[in-house]
Amino acid sequence: MRVIPPPSMAQPPDDPFVVAGSGGVVLGEARTNHEGRHALLLVRGEEDTSEFEALVATMGISVVEKIEQKGNSDPRSYFGKGRLQDVADERKSAIKEHPWAKVDLVLIHTNATPRQLVNISQTIGLELWDRVRLLLSLFTSHASSVEARTQVRIAQLQSDRTVLRELMHQQTTGERAGYGGGGVTALQNVLANVGRELANLRRRQVRQTNAQREHRRQRVRSGAVTVGLIGYTNAGKSSLFRLLSGKKVLVEDQLFSTLETTVGRMEDSPRVLLADTIGFIDNIPNATLSAFKATLAEALEADLTLVLADASDPPLELERKLLTTRREVFERLYGEPVDDEFPWNDAMDPYHHSMQVVLTKIDQADEHMLDEAHATVAGLGFPPALGISAHSGDGIDALKSAILRHLFGSPSMIHVHPSVNGNGDAVERIVSDIYDQGMVTSNERDPNGTVSLTVWLTHAALEKLKARWNERIEVK
Repeated sequence: MRVIPPPSMAQPPDDPFVVAGSGGVVLGEARTNHEGRHALLLVRGEEDTSEFEALVATMGISVVEKIEQKGNSDPRSYFGKGRLQDVADERKSAIKEHPWAKVDLVLIHTNATPRQLVNISQTIGLELWDRVRLLLSLFTSHASSVEARTQVRIAQLQSDRTVLRELMHQQTTGERAGYGGGGVTALQNVLANVGRELANLRRRQVRQTNAQREHRRQRVRSGAVTVGLIGYTNAGKSSLFRLLSGKKVLVEDQLFSTLETTVGRMEDSPRVLLADTIGFIDNIPNATLSAFKATLAEALEADLTLVLADASDPPLELERKLLTTRREVFERLYGEPVDDEFPWNDAMDPYHHSMQVVLTKIDQADEHMLDEAHATVAGLGFPPALGISAHSGDGIDALKSAILRHLFGSPSMIHVHPSVNGNGDAVERIVSDIYDQGMVTSNERDPNGTVSLTVWLTHAALEKLKARWNERIEVK
């Protein structure tokens, strides 16, 4: 993000504003392909930047140099004013052979305040991304559906509006054009346009949310049950979704390759639906996360939620990611405190959350790492975890069985008897109805024509079958 220079600074005619908004403002953030760009990374203190750099690499951006400054972050400009000016001078004086000659982007490893963003941008004079704007640019690159683009645009405008307000504050403090009268500054016009665009996008999002809610309501009325997949970004949600459903979805070893919800049926089970959705990441601001609340609702309001985590992560990294997932789901989105008494699987609690933790990528972890991963899950108060590998298939059958037990309890044995006088419905019709209502795992026919089926199905579906075929079926 580049911002408008203060009035005292001349602005070349070919150097437009680059702040989000409409009304004639050039949108630097509208660029979706950042492959091949070169950036400087500013880091304050001794912070681990590996995840941040992984996000940058996902977008094809090269970090030319990481510049560090010890001490606490400056509330006005992140780096100290003198050090920041040194960076600006070296960048401006870089000759063609200098490593910084191709740098067209500055990254700062923090969720910056509007004041910091404005001051850094005005000093260095290059496009500037903090952690939030890096995520938003990544989201913009990966947003493929109307729903995802709407959510990303809302989050982007909410973030950029704070910068516009800071710019307006700096440029209109004290005596100014229009002060005390009816004058309106250019920034006020831009801010008004941003507000109008946000209002239109939120109305569109409400329509999309209502449509999603109606689709969920219709699925519930039809007797379908839903399994939601949540977890830290790149935990393997899309890979597991593809394995369980057989449905093709984007599966990449990239952060945030999924931004919208994908719903598909679990294989061999017409009544079990799977919902794959966006991953979490640490320290996402509330306003940004809230824009995706409608997308997350598909997985969070499911009958069973699978919490995925990478078993190959070191214990401290696994703990951080699980804590992030727990915090984002329950403490921020639901507003519920989480402690040892949290009703993870208490079916007697009307607000219970039926949940199963799944440790993915177990083929990349040895026995000691798996033991540590299970201990970490237990230490955070989650239910006992199941381990799976979407690559080798290890643990998938056990996970499928656990899903069915969570949703249906125990399977039912249903015997379908032939009609006594030969005038009733054919056995095949009744068997077809049972296949439509549940997941059949065995099917046998005896010499008398009776068909015996082992079926996983909900209590409501079983009662419907009994009412429809009361004298033709026997349930054990």
